[in-house]
Amino acid sequence: MNEETEKGRQSRKEAIEAQAALRRERAAEKLRENLSKRKQQVRARQSGQADETDGLPAAKPAAAKMDES
Repeated sequence: MNEETEKGRQSRKEAIEAQAALRRERAAEKLRENLSKRKQQVRARQSGQADETDGLPAAKPAAAKMDES
Protein backbone atom coordinates (compact mmCIF):
# COMPACT_ATOMS: atom_id res chain seq x y z
CA MET A 1 0.00 0.00 0.00
CA ASN A 2 1.35 3.40 -0.81
CA GLU A 3 1.70 6.24 1.65
CA GLU A 4 -0.86 8.57 -0.03
CA THR A 5 -3.62 5.96 0.15
CA GLU A 6 -2.98 5.40 3.85
CA LYS A 7 -3.04 9.16 4.53
CA GLY A 8 -6.31 9.46 2.60
CA ARG A 9 -7.91 6.71 4.68
CA GLN A 10 -6.75 8.28 7.94
CA SER A 11 -8.04 11.65 6.80
CA ARG A 12 -11.49 10.22 5.97
CA LYS A 13 -11.60 8.32 9.22
CA GLU A 14 -10.79 11.49 11.17
CA ALA A 15 -13.48 13.41 9.28
CA ILE A 16 -16.07 10.72 10.06
CA GLU A 17 -15.09 10.70 13.72
CA ALA A 18 -15.34 14.51 13.85
CA GLN A 19 -18.83 14.41 12.32
CA ALA A 20 -19.90 11.75 14.80
CA ALA A 21 -18.62 13.87 17.69
CA LEU A 22 -20.58 16.89 16.41
CA ARG A 23 -23.74 14.79 16.12
CA ARG A 24 -23.30 13.56 19.69
CA GLU A 25 -22.82 17.14 20.93
CA ARG A 26 -25.95 18.34 19.11
CA ALA A 27 -27.99 15.41 20.42
CA ALA A 28 -26.81 16.05 23.97
CA GLU A 29 -27.76 19.73 23.67
CA LYS A 30 -31.23 18.83 22.36
CA LEU A 31 -31.71 16.39 25.22
CA ARG A 32 -30.74 19.07 27.76
CA GLU A 33 -33.19 21.53 26.16
CA ASN A 34 -35.96 18.94 26.19
CA LEU A 35 -35.32 18.06 29.82
CA SER A 36 -35.37 21.73 30.75
CA LYS A 37 -38.73 22.21 28.97
CA ARG A 38 -40.23 19.18 30.67
CA LYS A 39 -39.07 20.34 34.10
CA GLN A 40 -40.55 23.76 33.42
CA GLN A 41 -43.86 22.15 32.45
CA VAL A 42 -43.93 20.06 35.62
CA ARG A 43 -43.21 23.12 37.77
CA ALA A 44 -45.97 25.07 36.01
CA ARG A 45 -48.47 22.26 36.55
CA GLN A 46 -47.51 21.92 40.21
CA SER A 47 -47.94 25.64 40.84
CA GLY A 48 -51.27 25.74 38.98
CA GLN A 49 -50.06 27.95 36.13
CA ALA A 50 -51.06 27.44 32.53
CA ASP A 51 -48.73 25.50 30.28
CA GLU A 52 -47.06 28.05 28.00
CA THR A 53 -45.67 25.73 25.36
CA ASP A 54 -45.98 26.38 21.64
CA GLY A 55 -48.03 23.25 21.06
CA LEU A 56 -49.96 22.52 17.91
CA PRO A 57 -51.41 25.37 15.86
CA ALA A 58 -54.89 23.80 16.10
CA ALA A 59 -54.75 24.02 19.89
CA LYS A 60 -54.16 27.78 19.96
CA PRO A 61 -57.05 30.13 20.84
CA ALA A 62 -56.90 31.93 17.48
CA ALA A 63 -57.48 28.66 15.67
CA ALA A 64 -60.40 27.85 17.97
CA LYS A 65 -62.04 31.20 17.16
CA MET A 66 -61.73 30.50 13.46
CA ASP A 67 -63.47 27.14 13.93
CA GLU A 68 -66.42 28.79 15.66
CA SER A 69 -67.05 31.20 12.75
